[in-house]
Amino acid sequence: MISIKNQGNDPHFNLALEEYALKYLNPEENYVILWQNEPSIIIGRNQNTIEEINTTYVKENNINVVRRLSGGGAVYHDFGNLNFTFIVTIKDDSDVNNFKKFTEPVIKALDKFGIKAELSGRNDITIDGKKFSGNAQYFYKNRLLHHGTILFNSNLAVVQETLNVKQDKIESKGVKSVKSRVTNVHPYLEEKIDVKEFKEALLGYLMEDENNKQQYILNEEDLKKIRELMEERYLKWQWNYGASPKYSIQKTKRFPWGGVEIRLKVVEGMIEDCVIFGDFFSSEDLDSLTEKLKGLKYKEEEVAETLGSIDLPTYFRGIEEGDFLKCMFE
Repeated sequence: MISIKNQGNDPHFNLALEEYALKYLNPEENYVILWQNEPSIIIGRNQNTIEEINTTYVKENNINVVRRLSGGGAVYHDFGNLNFTFIVTIKDDSDVNNFKKFTEPVIKALDKFGIKAELSGRNDITIDGKKFSGNAQYFYKNRLLHHGTILFNSNLAVVQETLNVKQDKIESKGVKSVKSRVTNVHPYLEEKIDVKEFKEALLGYLMEDENNKQQYILNEEDLKKIRELMEERYLKWQWNYGASPKYSIQKTKRFPWGGVEIRLKVVEGMIEDCVIFGDFFSSEDLDSLTEKLKGLKYKEEEVAETLGSIDLPTYFRGIEEGDFLKCMFE
């Protein structure tokens, strides 16, 4: 495992760095990155940005809004939050959707701080039933990017202000509000340290079982290519916000594998346009799915026939047979 040194706090740069490391650094090596962002909302790949954020509060407080490559839900980052990223080669199918494997090193490291944490639900790490870490994954060829947050000493009041968390998602967690279901790590530490000290110690714990400890320092060529990715993707409004098409039908449903919202523009019984939002995880770009739905009659039988030739689990990891039709027609 090689640690990539990154002191930058610009979310556009940091997300571009992740993508660069995933796609262009030595594919024979595995990497870990610990990093922080200035105040930002990081949007899941398939989410509708405008509906996920408190736009007035975000604008008044100059909070960055950037979309990431991975699916899942929106998260708030500030200097009291620490992020971790693992980039590894997928050896077999057991690595796919395996949040336990990639959160376990963090949970074990936290145990050395005297913190008893556990993986909960689909992709959260909790202390005493309260979430302090959300995790997500993205696949590229035979490489996997797993990243997660650690609320160390974050401003939880701002977390509440910035995000519009849907009530059905809160209720699915068995709690009444965002405030009641999140916590910081800092209050649980036996020895009170700051986030910088925590970052250094956590990296040490994550690397201690590695026989060949190495650190990779980005060179000028790396930095140039990362900045190019920033310009091409992470600084673009179309990527971070995108357009919400006009629609005549809106369907929303929550499943154990995530929430889905389907918006359809149906003209004279035909699906003219389609967009899908949600906090689910996917391995394929949704555009290829929505293109196959356009031009179909808005009839369950016709859509079901088309879906029969589509590998839906690549778009919605964990989906059960019939789930998509339920969302689209019930």
